[in-house]
Amino acid sequence: MSEPRPFVLKCGGELLEDPARLAVVVDAIRAIASARDAALVVVHGGGKEIDAALKMAGIEKRQVDGLRITDDATLEVVVSVLCRVNARLVAALNAAGVPAVGLTGADGQIGRSATAPPHRTGSGATVDLGRVGLPERDSDVRLLRTLASERFVPVVACIGATRAGQLLNVNADTLAGHLAARLGAERLVVAGTTAGVLDGDGATLATLDLGSVARLVGDGTATAGMIAKLRACEDALDAGVDEVVIVDGRDREALVAAASGDAPPTATRIGTRARRSPERLALR
Repeated sequence: MSEPRPFVLKCGGELLEDPARLAVVVDAIRAIASARDAALVVVHGGGKEIDAALKMAGIEKRQVDGLRITDDATLEVVVSVLCRVNARLVAALNAAGVPAVGLTGADGQIGRSATAPPHRTGSGATVDLGRVGLPERDSDVRLLRTLASERFVPVVACIGATRAGQLLNVNADTLAGHLAARLGAERLVVAGTTAGVLDGDGATLATLDLGSVARLVGDGTATAGMIAKLRACEDALDAGVDEVVIVDGRDREALVAAASGDAPPTATRIGTRARRSPERLALR
């Protein structure tokens, strides 16, 4: 019998900065880890804590299409905040009985990255992102597999590193999609503070396909961080991940249900989901 395929959960930093929200996420991860026989890998960002730290340091926040433009000074703040958030989440998980291990993408080359090329925006402008990384397809995920084989839960902060050892800021959605693909994950759940992908009227879309993704980005409906989430969704599904779910991580029941693929008994839907099929991306 083959081993169950891994499961990857990405938690937005906005879920981890407030004690009440952190408690919901930790309890959901505890339930997911205890219910699943498959390996669980958690990836997280830094959210508003990075913005607040930049403001305190007198450094301007600059973003394009949900990607943070990162100079050397910004990178120092990003790394510092992400390591602090990582330690907080790992400590809370272990206190809840989840054997979590804190990592960054620099550990074991799990997030080996190349410096991102200039980014072309939807309007056609070209922007240099600076110290921003894109994970390399042949990055080494053996460390994650080793930890998972011993029933540890790796918790990965979205920091990458080049082959030469230069640290890079990697978008958390991008890193989660990449690791899901490299691990051959069955499902990627992207948890934030929205109920899923919203249409132009603010309603949650139950399903998406590749054409819908392109339209949402192209017509300006999807903005800021949602663009990065949609791109990560595309990449993961193209690489063989069966299903991607974008869900509100403040809702414990919905988050646990998204991990299992089942609808919670008190809700009609769980965020926005997309499922891979041999012919096309079909939506369930």
